Amino acid sequence: MPVSPRPSETAVPLDEGTLSAVVGSFPGAAMRLDADGAIVTANPAAEELLDGDPVWLADVRHWLAVASVAPGVRAVPVDAARGAMVVEWSAVPLAGGGALLLARDATLERQLRHTLTESRQRYKDLVEASSDFAWETGSDGRFVFVTPKGALGYGADALIGRHPRELCVDEWGDLPLPFDTQRPVDQSELWLKGADGSMSCVVASAVPLYTPSGRWLGARGVCRDITDQVMRSAELARVRNRERLLSHIVHTLRNQLDAGEALRVATAETARALGADGCRVYRRGICGDGVGALEIMEDFCAEAPPELTDAALMPLLEQAADSDEPAGGSIGPYRLLACATEHQQALNGALVVWRADDAEPWDDDDRHLIAGVADHIGIAHAHLAYQDRLRRLSERDGLTGLFNRRTFFERMGEQLVRPDTGPSALLYVDLDNFKAVNDLHGHQQGDSVLKAIGTLLTGGVRPGDLPGRLGGDEFVLWVGRTDEDSARVVAERLLNGIAGLRHLSASPEKPLGLSIGIAVYHPGVGETVQELTDRADTAMYAAKGRGKGNYAFAAPYQPLSSSPVPTAEAAESIP
Repeated sequence: MPVSPRPSETAVPLDEGTLSAVVGSFPGAAMRLDADGAIVTANPAAEELLDGDPVWLADVRHWLAVASVAPGVRAVPVDAARGAMVVEWSAVPLAGGGALLLARDATLERQLRHTLTESRQRYKDLVEASSDFAWETGSDGRFVFVTPKGALGYGADALIGRHPRELCVDEWGDLPLPFDTQRPVDQSELWLKGADGSMSCVVASAVPLYTPSGRWLGARGVCRDITDQVMRSAELARVRNRERLLSHIVHTLRNQLDAGEALRVATAETARALGADGCRVYRRGICGDGVGALEIMEDFCAEAPPELTDAALMPLLEQAADSDEPAGGSIGPYRLLACATEHQQALNGALVVWRADDAEPWDDDDRHLIAGVADHIGIAHAHLAYQDRLRRLSERDGLTGLFNRRTFFERMGEQLVRPDTGPSALLYVDLDNFKAVNDLHGHQQGDSVLKAIGTLLTGGVRPGDLPGRLGGDEFVLWVGRTDEDSARVVAERLLNGIAGLRHLSASPEKPLGLSIGIAVYHPGVGETVQELTDRADTAMYAAKGRGKGNYAFAAPYQPLSSSPVPTAEAAESIP
């Protein structure tokens, strides 16, 4: 049965690439049908709905086939693996025949609507059967008749002779009430005090009573208790407001490609949504391959209160981490609310908000909202950790953890153009007798040697120093703000350090060692990264030529020389 008999002018012209992108990127279920109703492509969410025996698909195909112009939207019950669902399908006819189907999960909305409708009908039936009470007031405005069953917890006898204004919660002043109205009143809402002190909202309808001569005698009417209905409507309004705020924050998190920027914006939006003075997002700090303590990721407040230190907050954060519910508490003049963040059931951070102690206390709406935000911030933490891992993998050598060739030379290039005064040094390091280790003991032993050299190079480095691995057994170390004497000290430290790794050598006859070429860089002479590297490389070969386990200084940079070669006087060695 064809599924797109509509006129061609209603169809949407989309190329194959656009259709595939729409289906693949749509957040809900999406699929494309050809002119015969066969599925051309479907995203994972649609495939989940199609799993098993998708009897609903025939209903969708029939709907598309009988639609006269544009199909519009159709709600279809689906028996999915996770249970019964109501899925709203939006259909877009395609120029080449067939249709693009985009779905929205309407299950919760339908269930809520059904539950609310059912509750209202039940309440209406009960009210009509037993909750309405009739009354009549006299010319003095007092009750002269009340339904025998009474009202508001009072018996009829307790109300007769009483003035209705004594029951009113609000100050009405001289304004007329339904009980003393002089013109018809329909569905007037007011709050009355019950016998137990509770408040009830009633809807009153009344007509005035007059003598034939026009003198007012009182009023007669009925009241219906709508307290539950009003409370439900207020709760529903709060739920909708909470969902609107949460949706806005989730939209912010999802539409920022940079997870760090998304967290910054979401932190500010969370504080505003909760009416908080401040909001702080923590995440688990990453230490090597392990997980460290919580660290501040984002902090939104005009000025962080000095009382809210990490040490002071930690008990509350730990309480939130141990509970499925947000944890509340007080520190100094502040009320706090904290919630743990998770991803795939693993704790990865926490979220805490605060407001002044004299402000409104946190209520259930606040707790529901912060719990919803925490769920999505946990996902943002996971995305940020993934981005950090990708960045680390792109910048680091996988074996040693040092900067890889590309990143090292990029960072060194940035150092060369800095306006800092004073010299720096590039050490070009080559392993001696490394090949013998691989040949005699295998590459696993060789990897152990390379890791040890990585540790040796990173030991004692200062901020701004750059250790890197160029590949194979060639390493580099950029030492900033270092003259020739200081560079010599670094080279000697490395040579002394390699002596502690002799146990990893292939044999006593072929001990591990280092050959180091040192090129001192002077700002302002116009030397490029390549020229500096070539000088250090040449010096390394000069050191190796004088005997392994040595270091040598390169000759000063000469702009007109394409290949500076260190002289014998410039080369120094350590036996």
